[in-house]
Amino acid sequence: MHRNVTEKLGLRELIAMGVGGMIGGGIFSVLGIAVSLSGHAAPLSFVIDMLIALAAGYHYVRLALTFRDDGASYTYLLRGWPEQPWIAGIEGWTVIMGYIGTLALYAFTFGAYGADLLGSAGNETVRIWLSLSVLLFFMFVNLEGVKSAGVTEDLIVYTKIAILGLFAIIGLARVQPGRFLPLFDQGTGGLFLGAAVIFVAYEGFQLITNAVAETENPDRDVPRGIYGSILITGLIYLLLAVVAVGTMSMDQIVQAKEYALAEVARPLLGNAGRVLIGLAALMATSSAINSTLFGASRMMAEMGSRGMMPREFDLRDRRGVPWLAVVVMTVLAGVFTLLGSLSVIAEFSSMTFLLVSIGVSLANIKLRARTGANLWVALLGLALMLATVLAIAAYLAVHNPKELTIILGLYVVIGVLAALYNRIYGRPYA
Repeated sequence: MHRNVTEKLGLRELIAMGVGGMIGGGIFSVLGIAVSLSGHAAPLSFVIDMLIALAAGYHYVRLALTFRDDGASYTYLLRGWPEQPWIAGIEGWTVIMGYIGTLALYAFTFGAYGADLLGSAGNETVRIWLSLSVLLFFMFVNLEGVKSAGVTEDLIVYTKIAILGLFAIIGLARVQPGRFLPLFDQGTGGLFLGAAVIFVAYEGFQLITNAVAETENPDRDVPRGIYGSILITGLIYLLLAVVAVGTMSMDQIVQAKEYALAEVARPLLGNAGRVLIGLAALMATSSAINSTLFGASRMMAEMGSRGMMPREFDLRDRRGVPWLAVVVMTVLAGVFTLLGSLSVIAEFSSMTFLLVSIGVSLANIKLRARTGANLWVALLGLALMLATVLAIAAYLAVHNPKELTIILGLYVVIGVLAALYNRIYGRPYA
């Protein structure tokens, strides 16, 4: 949501910002993946992720209230290690790659639901064309400098919540408890693995930290906004997962995992309900692509202006649009959605944002004398995130070693490029 900087934000606006960021496309993308990995226990996977997100949120809250002029996660690491700016540089490059991953995830999901609405469910060619088309469309929208009004974005957020809430309420009446048995049909390992892979569904609450300076009462409302938005999102995810598992067979959901929510809606609300959920998915992912491309390209440009990335990324047109950053992010997201499967994109995005949150956690622990963080609470949150990253890595090592090699290779390239660029071209942080 892009608001006038003179307008002070209250708790309602902060919660809308956080919920809107998290439900931007997450549940539409990962419900089928959660069921395929966790089975009948998929609803519990979303609860576990909610607890991990709350633990991560604690670190963001403490840092945001201490350093109110900084909103980007990489600036927190610069506060923690001012003499080693390359550490913040690696964090910043990793954040950008995470945003590229989520852009690809949203575009993939847009294409999958769009293909289903067109009667071409499972047709990869149609899915690819739709995914690339929506990325190109919003690239040109951003290049033209078109900014969505805050009121419009609020309307989209509340419309999504209303549709999903109505669907959950109707679906709960049709849930068959027997469908949840045996609860751990994929084992307890499947429960935690599902939670690890779908963590990207909670990415977005960090947006609230960018609005600290514009918040009327940040000491009161920023913690409530972050924790409240995570709890509300977690409740919505839980209800939708309960409806999915409680009304359909696992095979049906997994078979349609790329557009699972629309498939769940079909027996509950008929074809009209399936179309409604499909349209909600298109609306949610479109909004998420637009806002992510807008914000991430400007973060990329800011890093360029500070010497943490090639300064060419800060090239702007007469309207102030960082056009090169917009184009580069779109192209990389397009390549990702073209070459990667939904599971690979979700795994990469989840792991990336967990690594970013781990970096933020380490900064908070190092600066706890200033942030007032409770050491044991901070360490617990850090341990949960580390365990989640290791769970994804262990799963990929056993089942998809090639994918793990590619993902780890990307991280090595990011780290080396960021460190080398900072060493050769970097200049003092300003």
